Amino acid sequence: MDSVSAPSRSQPPFVRMEGVEKSYANGARVIENLSLEAAAGEFITLIGPSGCGKSTLLRMLAGLAPLTAGSIRVDGMVPDAAREITSFVFQDATLLPWRTVQRNVELAMEFEGKPRAERKQRAAAMLKLVGLSEVGRSYPRQLSGGMKMRVSIARALATSPRLLLMDEPFGALDEITRNRLNEELLRLREEQKWTTFFVTHSVSESVFLSSRILVMRARPGQISEDIPINLPYPRTPDLRSDPRFLTLVGEVSAALRRTYES
Repeated sequence: MDSVSAPSRSQPPFVRMEGVEKSYANGARVIENLSLEAAAGEFITLIGPSGCGKSTLLRMLAGLAPLTAGSIRVDGMVPDAAREITSFVFQDATLLPWRTVQRNVELAMEFEGKPRAERKQRAAAMLKLVGLSEVGRSYPRQLSGGMKMRVSIARALATSPRLLLMDEPFGALDEITRNRLNEELLRLREEQKWTTFFVTHSVSESVFLSSRILVMRARPGQISEDIPINLPYPRTPDLRSDPRFLTLVGEVSAALRRTYES
């Protein structure tokens, strides 16, 4: 049995949101009365129309945006206090242009005070994981957009987070690279067992990765459907042609269409 894909519900939730709301100064309400629980080790994908608050929800989880109302706890801590166990992969790569690729991947480990030899070894391993071993001495300006995003992913994974937040990290990549990184991401998750909140606009990607998909409807953002993905881990490329996978892709696509009709 896969312990990661089926976290124990007898344990307290690793992430708990209760009555979360977010409004901007102009009065626009982005998220309204949203509550959810996530067990340790779950891979949860948020999918929904543009502007429904998916990225905002990740930012609140990371302690990067304040709540208007409600509460969020990560392993019993408010998001600000949980930053040491949280990594965030943004839509943009956010690399420092004056540092080499290798040194960009080492950055968060420097903040943690890791020894230089350990940083170098870990960064090299993460660059190998994302297929960029040969560019460690290059600078961000020498990389394509897709390569920059892969460096950003390597940097986030280098700290072995317990909570990994990913905001459309693979959207800029070609399909072959995107699929391979999906597979590698799940392989690494099996080893490190972090809890993941992932945002994507790709239904097939959401089904391939997730143990659970939360479909959100448009503003004010709320969870309209909570869909368990009962496919075993580990997941291989062959799964994408499995009838069970295709059926789930159809179910999630239908749920997404309903958000536009409501």
